[in-house]
Amino acid sequence: MTAGPGPARPWGPPAQPSLDFTAIDFETANGFRGSACAVGLVRVRDGRMTERAAWLMRPPAGFDRFDPRNTRIHGIRPEQVADAPRFAEVHERIADFVGSDVLVAHNAAFDVGVIESGLEVSGRDVPSYDYACSLTLARRVYRLASYALPSAAREAGFTPGRHHDALADAEACAAILIDIGARTCARGEASVDAVLAAQGLRRSTLPARAAGQGRESRATRQARLQPGLFDATVPLADERDLPDPMRWPDEGVNPEPATDADPAHPLYGQTVVFTGGIGMSRQDAKRRAAAHGARTANRVTAQTTVLVVGDGFSAADLAAVGDGPWDGEARGPAAVPVSSALGHRKTRDALARRARGQRLALVSEGEFLRMVDGDRPAAPG
Repeated sequence: MTAGPGPARPWGPPAQPSLDFTAIDFETANGFRGSACAVGLVRVRDGRMTERAAWLMRPPAGFDRFDPRNTRIHGIRPEQVADAPRFAEVHERIADFVGSDVLVAHNAAFDVGVIESGLEVSGRDVPSYDYACSLTLARRVYRLASYALPSAAREAGFTPGRHHDALADAEACAAILIDIGARTCARGEASVDAVLAAQGLRRSTLPARAAGQGRESRATRQARLQPGLFDATVPLADERDLPDPMRWPDEGVNPEPATDADPAHPLYGQTVVFTGGIGMSRQDAKRRAAAHGARTANRVTAQTTVLVVGDGFSAADLAAVGDGPWDGEARGPAAVPVSSALGHRKTRDALARRARGQRLALVSEGEFLRMVDGDRPAAPG
């Protein structure tokens, strides 16, 4: 990871005057949104990547415990950031790099929320940022089985780097908006606002707020209700006491199954649970499953029949896991690396239940989307 600004690998049409923005991606140390441990930034000018920056950092004091599940996802360990500056100091560099640009991120509410929560618990002023979401745009412009960042970047014609490397993901995000601008706006008219307007959208804004003033963000309020949980200096009896990462979408409510759903649909009568990030809100995923007669739940139990697994999971990963619960090591003849989504608590629970004989299907994001979007694969079994 680079220690500061440097040239970006150029990518994009020769020129899209006025398509200027900064793409950003954070990685976090634990389930608290404000626990940033890495950031990647890519500056785009006239539709071309021109400069990039990336920094490791220590999360804010009191919120700097590294959850092993997060480390499995991004590979960053606490010793790697032991001598790094805290988030609040790195944010000054981020703000200098961004300037007056619109921020763009894939699931932008999360990345902008990292800034907001990180500054709140650091006792710093929260500046105003305008931002746009490449995930929302990709869902409106592309037709994909999965709108996860690597899939959307490939649709844009860009070869992404390692997923969950902050700089690689910022580059992938930049490529998506550049491509969507080229597809949807006339040459020379592809500003961020024009790209958004073409899809009936407009930029969002994080309002400025002085330190200690106004209502804190929901993520920060949740974290403060669990004192010591995210503090690296407070011993935990068992790392399994850590809650599922709050970086994943809020569970929302579980709607009642539609009474007029088609009994022939593969989700009809199933009990569905979700884990990891997919290209829609958790609430929307539950609503769409319930519309086909599924009952949704927040936790894996004896009644669960389907676990929808995001974060790039594919059915092929199960071959590497083998027949028993996953212990973090790939098995089988190939012993190939498998998705970090298999390390989620819900996924490990589901695999353990399968090993004990419970009929419980693990379904990828793409498979779930095909089910709810009308293309019916075989019923899970």
